[in-house]
Formats: sequence, structure tokens, C-alpha cells
Amino acid sequence: MNKTSNKTQHVRAPLKWPGGKYKLLDRVYKTLTPGKRLIEPFAGSCVVSLNAPYQRFLINDKNTDVINFYKCIKNDKNEFIEYAKKYFNEKYNNKDEYYFLRDEFNSTTDIIYKSAILLYISRHGYNGLLRYNLSGQVNVPMGQYKKPYFPEKEMQKFIQLSKKSSFQNKDFELIMRKAEKGDVVYCDPPYVPLSTTANFTTYSSGGFNNHDQERLVRVAEEISAKGVNVLISNHATSYTRKLYSNAQRSEFLVRRMISCNGKNRNNVREILASYPARGATK
Repeated sequence: MNKTSNKTQHVRAPLKWPGGKYKLLDRVYKTLTPGKRLIEPFAGSCVVSLNAPYQRFLINDKNTDVINFYKCIKNDKNEFIEYAKKYFNEKYNNKDEYYFLRDEFNSTTDIIYKSAILLYISRHGYNGLLRYNLSGQVNVPMGQYKKPYFPEKEMQKFIQLSKKSSFQNKDFELIMRKAEKGDVVYCDPPYVPLSTTANFTTYSSGGFNNHDQERLVRVAEEISAKGVNVLISNHATSYTRKLYSNAQRSEFLVRRMISCNGKNRNNVREILASYPARGATK
């Protein structure tokens, strides 16, 4: 990939995102290749696209609320930023207001209102989690923040990204199959759990099981054979090492929260699996 800026120049994402790639951007960018368009089937916080020097972007996530939030920034720009900012003051930084707004988020059909509350929950909720119960409702408890940060600078940067981006809310396979020769696909799927008790991937309904992990690899191999570069992130386990056996792989340690206890942070091993472009699109 082309030479990128130093870490100190990277912009964080508007939404807080446990497991986000902000601290790994330089490593990811060194592995990504140049291309005409970056496609993110699992965009999450969007921090990879937000700082990447591509000319066009296809941004997708299974979480409808997240994509609607990005569309609000794209469509309403500064008007939406000013609207969302009003929830970031002392009046709303207490349990009564937090749980009232969380209930509002789970019941409203007003996309702009819901998107503003999503940002509020992301910044006021416990540990920046975005977690849904089996009924599809956000159930994140309130965090303990004296003055939650309002990400105006980050949203302004996102406005610039949105001008050269399209946003989708579909299954990852449908998005990956839109890739054309010369595109680059970066996949940051829900990670394989490190243990049977460490599985925290429910940021949208439906989950992501081993069948989906294997489907992702199958599609990556198929589109790489048509001239598309694909890169996948995941935990490094015996399962993923076997899963990515046909890929070019690198492993490294990352300091992460590994349980629901915010103080329980440890080094975990991650893997980057690269499927270089081969062949040509007919």
C-alpha cells in the first residue's frame, strides 16, 4: 500500500468500538495493497476506511443501526452533528436520562433520533459496548464517565469519507461478490472466541458461527482468483490457523479486554490472513 501517515495523525472513529482497529492501523495498512476501491464487509467503527488513502469505498455492516448512523452523517452533515451534540451535557449524564434514552432507542422508528441516541449510548454506555439481547434491543448499562467526549472532529472527518463512499446493510457475501478486479477487501468479522466463555460478538442479531467463518474464507478464495486482494483479521487459534491454511499469514500480540470486566486486559494473539489477487475478471 502507499505510504501512510504516522499513528499520531490517525483519526479515531465517531463510535467507540471494543476490538476496533485504531491501534493496529499501521499494521493493517502495511498488509493492505494499493487499489481503486476499499471494500469493508464488516465495517464496524469504520476506522480503517476513515484513515485509508483509497479513492472510493464500499462500507457495509450487518448492524442496521450503525449503517443508519453513518448515513445520517453523510446526508445531514453538520446539521446532524449539532443535533447529536445536545445530548452531550450534564443534563443527560445521569442514570435516569441514560436509561430513558436507551428505552427510546429501542422503541423509536425515527432514524435521525435513533442515530443520535446511538452515539450517546456509545459514549455514555459501559466500556463503549454495543450489545443487543435476543429480542434485538440494546441492553448496555451506563458507564461512569464524568464528561463523555463528543466526537465532532471525528464526525467532520467522516463527512469527507462519506463523499466518496457508498453504504450497505447486507450479508457480507453479497458485498464481497460486488468486488471487481483491482478492488481491495478488508474483513474484520466477529472474532472466533478464545474460549467457550469468551464469546462476545453480539453487536447485531443473528451471531456469527463457524459456518459463517468458513463461508467467509470460501468467498475470499473465490474472489482473489478473480483479481481481488482480500485481507482478514481474527484471533489466532488452532481453528483459524487451519481455516486460513491457504493464506499468507502473520501473527502478533494485541492488548485487549478479554472479559466483561473492564479491568481484565491481557495480551491476545491475532492473525492477519492475506489472499493476494490472482487471475483476471472476465
